[in-house]
Amino acid sequence: MATPINKVPLGGLALRLVQQGVVDEQKAEKLQESAAKHKNSFFTEALENKGVDNNQLAQHASEEFGVPLFDIGSIDVELAPINLIKESLIEKHKILPIYKRGAKIFIAISDPTDTYALDQVKFHTGLGVESVLVDFRKLESAIDRALEANDETFEGMADDEGLEDIDISAEESQDNRDTSDIEQIDTPIVRFVNKILLDAIKKAASDIHLEPYERKFRVRYRIDGVLHEITSPPINLAGRIVARVKILSRLDIAERRAPQDGRMKLRLSKNKSIDFRVSTLPTLYGEKCVIRILDSNAETFGIEVLGFEEDQKNAYLDAVQRPYGMILVTGPTGSGKTVTLYTALGMLNVPERNISTVEDPVEINMAGINQVTINEKANLTFAASLRAFLRQDPDVIMVGEIRDLETADIAIKASQTGHLVLSTLHTNDAPSSLTRLLNMGVAPFNVASTVHLIMAQRLIRNLCLNCKKEIKIPEQALINAGFDENELDDLELFAPVGCDACTQGYKGRTGIFQVMPVTQDMGGLIMRGCTEIDIAELAHDEGVADLRRSGLNKAKSGITSLEEIERVTNL
Repeated sequence: MATPINKVPLGGLALRLVQQGVVDEQKAEKLQESAAKHKNSFFTEALENKGVDNNQLAQHASEEFGVPLFDIGSIDVELAPINLIKESLIEKHKILPIYKRGAKIFIAISDPTDTYALDQVKFHTGLGVESVLVDFRKLESAIDRALEANDETFEGMADDEGLEDIDISAEESQDNRDTSDIEQIDTPIVRFVNKILLDAIKKAASDIHLEPYERKFRVRYRIDGVLHEITSPPINLAGRIVARVKILSRLDIAERRAPQDGRMKLRLSKNKSIDFRVSTLPTLYGEKCVIRILDSNAETFGIEVLGFEEDQKNAYLDAVQRPYGMILVTGPTGSGKTVTLYTALGMLNVPERNISTVEDPVEINMAGINQVTINEKANLTFAASLRAFLRQDPDVIMVGEIRDLETADIAIKASQTGHLVLSTLHTNDAPSSLTRLLNMGVAPFNVASTVHLIMAQRLIRNLCLNCKKEIKIPEQALINAGFDENELDDLELFAPVGCDACTQGYKGRTGIFQVMPVTQDMGGLIMRGCTEIDIAELAHDEGVADLRRSGLNKAKSGITSLEEIERVTNL
């Protein structure tokens, strides 16, 4: 019989299977004709045919297409990063993400010819895609187990009632991104994120950290300045949880390769709301998200409860009541500088004064004060805001941070022309703030004549009054810590214990300070050219207590522990 003219000769996988004796030539031809008729690949047609051994088919397909053969039973599919791909894609194309490394994701497939599925994954994730070939039946079972584990986790997260009804919204912004993706986030995820936010507020946390790792996703709260791990949701939910936060803060959920910053607001009642500042950062295993909690309606503290010693309080009050000059508060992020400055602004806030502040961002709302948040995109910087303030007849100006010479120069000139200027620097102590200004390029004369007070501060944890206990420490250890020998006779020190009313023996925080007035002698030293050490020695001679001494006084008073002072002031 003559061969039909339109018969397609065997090739590729079909020819390999015939040559290896997996199927005979007639069987292969029928499978090829059936594949063309049904518009399937030869592999799919052979896979669905009971006359072909699936194990041999997979082995030869792996060799033919250069796709590694993988035993999916060797991994825990409950840890598979299925959050990276929509469930609809997983179920439609019968694929399963099994591992992510850097910017590449490894996909388990049963049909190595299904390039469309891989293209869809690449399009939706923005990642490079590598495929591995697995047995079709094992893959279906693995997909079912992964999705089932995901559903069980959702059910556990949905225990609390009403969490999805909490009023959380993105802060109004000129950058109006599309938020239609909000409907794609599952209700249990919505509840879980809301619960994280509410619990953080109840525990008086200042920050929430959402951190993905290779085999773990953890949630931590910063409480009283120290991070505590709160929970560890399954790693396959990391992407959805972070996506929910990004949607709430009006960030681009499709952008996972660059850091983003946003804000959102949680409305607790008609008159009470909490602001959150959100920052995302691409890491090796996904996006880390840090949420700073900003209680913008919080009342400022009275100066009596900030933690000042009597002489420090008087020095601060004296500088604040001056009609002009500059006051600098220095310390690392989270050391309470903003609260200290706003306490001063609260005392100065009377109808007779025009007060303006520029911050990044505004963290405390105060009626009667003109508050500006910088906006780099609109060129509203610290320096630009300061120039605008000087055209608006100010009495008191607060600059969130002096970061560069331009801002420092304008602030110095403002303080020389009849304005009281308050600002912050990021230095370790008060003497180093003076040398920091000089190193920026500010003239020594301007520093000596305008800066009236520099104050370094830290926040230390208070011992819980319910459970603290007295401890005995060897005398030599106390002397090494900084106590004088004449202090040891009647010295009582306490240590944390821990109870239901506190966190690991501590509850609340207070400040320790180094309050350094810039005296006439110090001004002369600056004019003659000096080092940080010279300034520190003169400050000591003038009776200025450093941060360690201030902390030791708090330990002597039973407010905190020596261990806490060592942690905060071990410079």
